[in-house]
Amino acid sequence: MKNILVVFTGGTIGSIATSGTINTSDTTSFKLIRLFEQHYERHRQIHFDTIQPLQILSENLAPAAWKTLIGAIEAARPDQYDGIIITHGTDTLAYTACALSFYFNALKIPMLLVSSDYPLDHPKANGLENFICAVEFILQLNQAGVFVPYRNQQQKAQLHQGTRLACSLQLSGDFFSVQGKSYMQFENRQFSLLSPTARQMPVHIPLKADFSERILMIKPYPGLDYSRFSLDNVDAVLHDLYHSGTACASLQWGENYSLVEFIQRCEKQNIAVYLAPAFKSNKAYQSTQTLMEQGAKIIWNMSIEAAYVKLLLAYGNFDDEQEIMEFIGKDIAGEHL
Repeated sequence: MKNILVVFTGGTIGSIATSGTINTSDTTSFKLIRLFEQHYERHRQIHFDTIQPLQILSENLAPAAWKTLIGAIEAARPDQYDGIIITHGTDTLAYTACALSFYFNALKIPMLLVSSDYPLDHPKANGLENFICAVEFILQLNQAGVFVPYRNQQQKAQLHQGTRLACSLQLSGDFFSVQGKSYMQFENRQFSLLSPTARQMPVHIPLKADFSERILMIKPYPGLDYSRFSLDNVDAVLHDLYHSGTACASLQWGENYSLVEFIQRCEKQNIAVYLAPAFKSNKAYQSTQTLMEQGAKIIWNMSIEAAYVKLLLAYGNFDDEQEIMEFIGKDIAGEHL
């Protein structure tokens, strides 16, 4: 008999569609368990305990919800279970996967986040399949860490490492690991390894579930006017980069459109500027070199989702700049590519 803790948080997997509106429902969470028992022949080998610390659509999530979720999991004494399954919406799935991966970096059992691209009543919904994949992972492999099983439409189910899952593609419900390197594939109730080097020996760091509320994340686009940003109550800025690891470093269109000038403005207010994602190599574009010369700190070889959540924890747990940089530089949950 395997003991599994199921943590319901809402999301599409915990929602119903009524009169053209999808929203969470008190009755839907446990429907997933009932469907599993109807379609999984070995369900009597498994005992589920359930808790529901949150009931929200994941687009309404803020980092404070992670603290609530973490507190509920710890109160349930995770060490008494063979695994933990958390139901979650898809919109902020990648961010929560990172948050749990970093905080539970010393976890000795598997923790899996399960979502659905449609409400469970929809014939195209993948929620039950994703849940079955999570259960099978606990039964067969029982590998410690945080993972996300997910089957894209018309594709085989993939198992993603928590810190390497990227947000869903635009106008799509599909999910991929960064660089397209999923950890495992799940087919015919069997797992096959896809990225042998993806799982590394992490450095275990005890953390408080404190996520800073003073990190500003900025995404680049042509015509981005930095004068529109207030830096009040900001400790650090995380600036997203284009796919080639670049952002506008030119003064050609005016100071307000140059990240160089914005970095200088931040420096005057003692605000650190971090850049991600960028893959470290022997060559970099001139714009990127210029930004580094101005004092921007690049978070190398890490997804933007992982970089953002790691910064929230860094500034929530540490005050010293050296400690912050050491924490960011350490691979604690397999986040470094």
